[in-house]
Amino acid sequence: MNPTRHRTRSYRRARALILAAALATVVIFLLQLVPQPGAAVKAGAAVGSRNTGGAGASAGSAPGRNKSTAGSGANASSTAAPVAGDETPDASINAVIQANSQYQVGVALLDLNTGALKQYGVEAPFEAASTAKVLTAVAYYEMVEAGQASLDDPMGDYTSGFQLREMIQDSDNDSWTLLANAVGNATLEADAAAIGVTYDSAGNTLATAGMAQILGDLYDGKLLNPEHTQQLLSYMQNTNNEDLIPAALPAGVTVYHKYGLLDGELHDAAILTTPTHSVVLVIYTKSDDLTDVPQRTAMIHDITSAVAKVLS
Repeated sequence: MNPTRHRTRSYRRARALILAAALATVVIFLLQLVPQPGAAVKAGAAVGSRNTGGAGASAGSAPGRNKSTAGSGANASSTAAPVAGDETPDASINAVIQANSQYQVGVALLDLNTGALKQYGVEAPFEAASTAKVLTAVAYYEMVEAGQASLDDPMGDYTSGFQLREMIQDSDNDSWTLLANAVGNATLEADAAAIGVTYDSAGNTLATAGMAQILGDLYDGKLLNPEHTQQLLSYMQNTNNEDLIPAALPAGVTVYHKYGLLDGELHDAAILTTPTHSVVLVIYTKSDDLTDVPQRTAMIHDITSAVAKVLS
């Protein structure tokens, strides 16, 4: 037998076997991508049957940690549970909250097209951190519209109008102090109560649903005149921190937001809008400190991605 011809035939047979094995591997892989019957139902059932409820602490529980251990700073991803591609945003949001139960997480989703409000996780008030600066801004603008103040009034080393922009766009705490003192705590609480929101100025506390109400009424033009509404919304774009909700949004979604970062609080509160649909998304999170910001940022991204389904 010609050894060269024998090696050629052996090579061809080996190559055929390798190609067949590779093809079988590809087929098996593709079959695994096909959703199995009932998969979405099982995944949804794992997070509970309530679409408007939360998987975390019940309403009325104090904001704090569910567990004493914080997430490790070494891994910059959340521990989001896998969810089927055809699951509802409700199931996806609840799954993310359950998978990150070491944190206190509260989420409010207000559909501005329908007025429907859904809450997930902790419904009790959190320390609002800098997200409450929006309420202070609205209160000062209302004073301007009532003729009690002007955006050209001296305030600190600049004007009150300058301080407003600094407070919202750059989250400047000195500007916040000046404006809050000009407005007064009683006015802040009364303004919030006038739209059905409970705000405790002493503890700077808001529930996610209350923050969603403030942003929704602002965007709908119920709080300020058109000029001041547009000015305030413009300050809520291109802020000094676009790493939370804005970073997880697809192209074509306009976002106006105010983040909060203080002690163990990491929050973002945003208006998300497309030409056909607008929603308010508020995500409040609490841990022992800020060493786990990368993990909670990833968790905020996961929740935002789930909500983006509503806008598509």
